[in-house]
Amino acid sequence: MTPDDVVGVWRLASYTEVDEAGSTVAGPLGDAPAGLLIYTADGHVAVSMMKTGRGPALETYMGYSGRWRLAGDVMTHTVLVSAHPRMAGTEQVRRVALEGPTLSLRGTAVTPVGGRAPERVLTWRRAEDDPAPNEKE
Repeated sequence: MTPDDVVGVWRLASYTEVDEAGSTVAGPLGDAPAGLLIYTADGHVAVSMMKTGRGPALETYMGYSGRWRLAGDVMTHTVLVSAHPRMAGTEQVRRVALEGPTLSLRGTAVTPVGGRAPERVLTWRRAEDDPAPNEKE
């Protein structure tokens, strides 16, 4: 995978957490979060995600922007501004995989939950390949 492969707009397909037993459960934005991830060719990144629907969720909105770099299968986001001030100035390191129009990012939660920092998996689909909810028939 090269940096050119990830440049563009991605729509959030799923945001899950891997529990201690290795099972997948809903992430902090609930069962059906919505979001956009934008990688520019000049190295900027912006991510916005929100809870949708009425189900339970730990949070209702997550977002940040900054710079990105890719080295092999490691994606690093250097956070410049964030909805969560504790993230500003940090580097968010994720394992990245690209399969066709699907991009997955795996990493550890910024803030521990229940005394542990769970692994979180965000799956994105290219925006041009995955229409917005109001564009679906």
